[in-house]
Amino acid sequence: MKTIGIIGGGFAGMMTAVQLLWHARCPLHIIIINPKKTMARGTAYSPYSQGHLLNVSTEKMSAFATHPHHFLDWVMKRDAHRGKDTALVAQSFLPRYMYGEYLAQIWTDAQPAASSAAMSVQHIDGLATDLECKAHQMFILLDDGKKMAVDYCVIASGNHVPGNPIIKNASFFESNKYFRNPWKVESVTGVDASRPVLIIGNGLTMVDTVIGLLEHGFHGGIFSISPNGFNILPHRHSGLKYEKFLEELQDDFSLGQIVSLVNKHVKAVRHYGISAEPVIDSLRPHTQRLWQKLTAQERKLFMARLRHLWGVARHRIPLHIHDRLQQLRLDEKLHIVAGKLMNIEEKNNIVSVEYLDKKLGAIMTLNVSRVINCTGPQTDITKLENTFLSRCMEKGMVMQDELKLGIRTNTRTYEVLDKKGERQNNLFTLGSNLKGELWESTAVSELRVQAEQLAKIILSRMAK
Repeated sequence: MKTIGIIGGGFAGMMTAVQLLWHARCPLHIIIINPKKTMARGTAYSPYSQGHLLNVSTEKMSAFATHPHHFLDWVMKRDAHRGKDTALVAQSFLPRYMYGEYLAQIWTDAQPAASSAAMSVQHIDGLATDLECKAHQMFILLDDGKKMAVDYCVIASGNHVPGNPIIKNASFFESNKYFRNPWKVESVTGVDASRPVLIIGNGLTMVDTVIGLLEHGFHGGIFSISPNGFNILPHRHSGLKYEKFLEELQDDFSLGQIVSLVNKHVKAVRHYGISAEPVIDSLRPHTQRLWQKLTAQERKLFMARLRHLWGVARHRIPLHIHDRLQQLRLDEKLHIVAGKLMNIEEKNNIVSVEYLDKKLGAIMTLNVSRVINCTGPQTDITKLENTFLSRCMEKGMVMQDELKLGIRTNTRTYEVLDKKGERQNNLFTLGSNLKGELWESTAVSELRVQAEQLAKIILSRMAK
């Protein structure tokens, strides 16, 4: 019996295991390593707040590409939604905790398949710390000192905590008034309301953090600082499809040609009073293919000049949440600053923040009670302290892509490339680790396909 070790039990890891159970025709043993608290749900779908919503409509969130209404059908059977208008629910943005319950149910329902087909599943409540390769077998080292032997290993490690920003006084990051992990409830509880809170970053995590602060009774001022200020967009054209863009899009277009075509069609839809979102949504399914055809120089240019614009257009929030943030700004409870963080000092229980305000063109100082880092997951492995991936990189078992967004991988087989650029036929990865190779590789629409394809690849190897 072959053993498959899966490091990470969020969406990507859990769904790979489920697809293995569904498609296996021979005995196998699956070991999935993940803390019990986030098993199946991952960090994204085990939020501390019921007010944290999905940013994709219900009808697009099925965990199975071959069953596009799987999540919607599951939702409609729940007491809270039974008998409601299906079309309305399909276009809604439901709480992320509910999606976590959906994934947990999928994991539970998959277990009987194991016992009925001479398969077994072992969940280890812990963390993988290292990986060893000997002959044709691999050994996963755990945080409790144990070592697990596996024939195949899947790295589904998901996202990492944000990296610390660059400031003069790096010692501030040891302060108990600095919260590096914004996905923990501790970041928004027990806040001193006599002074404002500073949020570093202005993306989707900032939105969740503002909601979390308000839910936990914080009534003070909230400042958010980022290089570009407030650019978050709401979902405004739900269900509207725009086909004209694709009629002109060609696979061999350069980055400049793609940008020109996008601008042309954005101008066309705006002529009819419609914003750019339908154009971006029509491009979205083709981004992986287009990204892989770009030259290395074009990718670097995109990251330097267009990454932010793409992120704004792509990562939108429900309209009523957007309206709530705008009202907070009108009430002067939420302050958005376009600027550059310079330094942070803590003296006499006061956190003093120094930043360059781009609008004013001046260095400003702000006194706050705490700082919450919402800059997004760290992707540079060299900046990850003492982690599974950093140890694998030190050994040459993995290497970063040149943009330091993930790890080098053969995207047709999901085999991880070692430091020599050679494929390892028993070490695989998927999800956010493929961001450098595919750019878009974190949404459910990509992960569900990757999980199924990877499961079939591993099973085909086992059958030889």
